[in-house]
Amino acid sequence: MEPAERVDAENLPAAVVQLLIRRDLTVATAESLTAGLLAATLADVPGASGTLQGGVVAYQNHVKERLLGVDPALLARAGAVDAEVARQMAEGARRVTGADVGISTTGVAGPEAHQGKPVGTVYVGLAGMPGHAEPEAVLLHLKGDREAIRRDTVRRGLQMMQARLTGWT
Repeated sequence: MEPAERVDAENLPAAVVQLLIRRDLTVATAESLTAGLLAATLADVPGASGTLQGGVVAYQNHVKERLLGVDPALLARAGAVDAEVARQMAEGARRVTGADVGISTTGVAGPEAHQGKPVGTVYVGLAGMPGHAEPEAVLLHLKGDREAIRRDTVRRGLQMMQARLTGWT
C-alpha cells in the first residue's frame, strides 16, 4: 500500500490489520470513550489474531491508574479527557500486553459535557509507532450523538494508525 493510498471506512480495519501484520507489529488498545469498540473492530477482521494482543476497557479513572499506570496526579489535575492521559493510556496498553503499538481513546461522547469538556472532545493516543520515538495524542472535535462520536473515534484512530504505518518505510 502506497503512503498516499487511503481506503474507505468499511475496509479501513482490514487495511490496518494487514499493515500491522506486514510490518510484523502487534497492537493493543486502551479504551475509555469507546469501551472496547476499537478492539472489537480490529478483532472483526479475519486474521486479526496475527496482530491484536488484547485491550483494556478503562472507563473509570481508578482503572486507568491501576491497570494502565496513568499518573493519578495527572488525572486529578487534568481529568481523563487530556492529551497526556491518552499518551499514558496508549503506553500502558503496550506495557500490560507486551504489544509493539498501543492505541487509546478518551473523550466525551455525551449527552452532556464532562469535567468542563464539551461533547465531542476526544483524544486518540498512539505509542510505539515506528518512526515516532515518543507517544503522541491527537485532539478531535467530533459531532453527533454518543454512537456517532464513538464510531467516528474508532474510524479516526484507525486512520491515524494507517497514516503512520504507510508513512513508515
